[in-house]
Amino acid sequence: MVSALQSGMSSRTETSDPKPRALLLRAAGTNCDDEMVRAFALAGAEPKRVHLERLIEYPRLLEEFDIIGIPGGFSYGDDIAAGRVLAVRMRTHLYGALCEAAARGVPIIGVCNGFQALVQCGLLPGPEPIELDREHRARSTWPAKPPPSVVTLAHNSTGRFIDTWVRVKANAASPCVWTRALLDMPDVARMLPLASGEGRFVTTSQRVLDVLEAGGQVALRYIDNVNGSEGSIAGVCDASGRIFGLMPHPDRYLSWDHHPFATRLDASVRQAEAPGVTMFRGAVDVARELARAR
Repeated sequence: MVSALQSGMSSRTETSDPKPRALLLRAAGTNCDDEMVRAFALAGAEPKRVHLERLIEYPRLLEEFDIIGIPGGFSYGDDIAAGRVLAVRMRTHLYGALCEAAARGVPIIGVCNGFQALVQCGLLPGPEPIELDREHRARSTWPAKPPPSVVTLAHNSTGRFIDTWVRVKANAASPCVWTRALLDMPDVARMLPLASGEGRFVTTSQRVLDVLEAGGQVALRYIDNVNGSEGSIAGVCDASGRIFGLMPHPDRYLSWDHHPFATRLDASVRQAEAPGVTMFRGAVDVARELARAR
């Protein structure tokens, strides 16, 4: 295992309740890492940016982290297709290490370009569950080799880049740890900024869509389906609910002042945390159990 000293990182400070360590995977063209760093920090984690090439060189660095984020942007200029080069690099060099992290319960999020990479590298929607553990969480056996992609993010039905705020709805039947807190928020708060040209969620067959629906893996939907996604799907999780990808940006909604109608929000709404922070906090709280076990 690569030690903290070898990797150039400081070792974890011993405390009674250590902060989960969050790895932010960045590459050429990533441009939303600052937002995700702030999201993890506000949610109580200790974020650290790690370049893709560094992680490919030392894949066991993943063992030092309790939660993983893949930010948005235009990785490698979105050459060939959005997120494709990043996904191929991950699929070729990091699939096994990422599956090991998933198997030990590490929450993983991919936002926008990160979502595109997660579905293309084989981590989403993930394998179907084979059993439940003692805490009634779905457990899956990850295949040794990356599976064929059964979902993807295609060009928007409008044929144009969409940059707007969208209304979303979380699925109460989903095990997703990232979206649970949205269920208790007022409708006016459940909006997220969307900025993508290839954000239309599609599946290879009706059966794939049916399996996702039946397992609660459709974690987030658009109320107004602006990009033509199948089933109005804005985000999906794996069977465990810990790996989550979505096209809208919770990392850009960390303050009520970011809301497009901020000055008209009722004071009672603004007393709670902004939805973006709350979403990240839900997963950070889960990752804290991994941090305590170190």
